[in-house]
Amino acid sequence: MDKSILGKWTQTEDQSYPGLFFLFLEDGSFEARYDALGIVSSGTWQADKGLIDMDQQKHTFGLVGKYEGRYEIDGNLLRMNLVAAGGHARPTDLQGAVTYLKEEA
Repeated sequence: MDKSILGKWTQTEDQSYPGLFFLFLEDGSFEARYDALGIVSSGTWQADKGLIDMDQQKHTFGLVGKYEGRYEIDGNLLRMNLVAAGGHARPTDLQGAVTYLKEEA
């Protein structure tokens, strides 16, 4: 487990869903919220060596399932590129990645 991803990461203002955040917890679970649309989701995650797998088990609009992708952390910025597992191959790079800013605890 890459512990550098632990904590709350919020999508930056220049992205598609500014304010959307992921909270990655040490027990391997995550929570996500996008208050602008009233979306709440949660599930489990695994991340290591630039690869991330997420299993979204709850979602306000029913968007559940496994997602896989790549990520990179540079200081207080997380870049993450995710796709639905099975429907698409894992991204080979971070082209099209979404940027998140680390929130202070």
